[in-house]
Amino acid sequence: MEKLMKLDFRSLATLSAFLFLSLALIWMFAPDLPLSSWGVEFSPEVGLVARRAAALYAGIGVMLFSARNAEPSPSRSALVAGLVVACLTLAALGSFELVAGHANRSILTAVLIEVALVLAFLYVERVPKRQLHSTITQG
Repeated sequence: MEKLMKLDFRSLATLSAFLFLSLALIWMFAPDLPLSSWGVEFSPEVGLVARRAAALYAGIGVMLFSARNAEPSPSRSALVAGLVVACLTLAALGSFELVAGHANRSILTAVLIEVALVLAFLYVERVPKRQLHSTITQG
């Protein structure tokens, strides 16, 4: 059971890569799906922005998948920091759009996923540091 509950960088990066690549496909080819669920009307201009954002989601997905086997390092920490900033920004923007009346409550699903990703990546980034610290103090 303990093995099932283990959350490590490799598992989280792999899962997140597939999530971001799925989002890229949705925003590229069917942006009206998330928009309509949020109560946002689709237009050609909105489609243009959605497709451009899809490229960023695809890039994040590829970076996470490529880095899934990375050991703790300054580079991996930078990747996590960038992802945390991106997800916190998306969560804040989603909350703002809800409060401003530009989106309905369904956007909270995206906000909760973004916050969960932030917490999960911060957790897996801290775990190796704690393990390293306990190894040093025991050694």
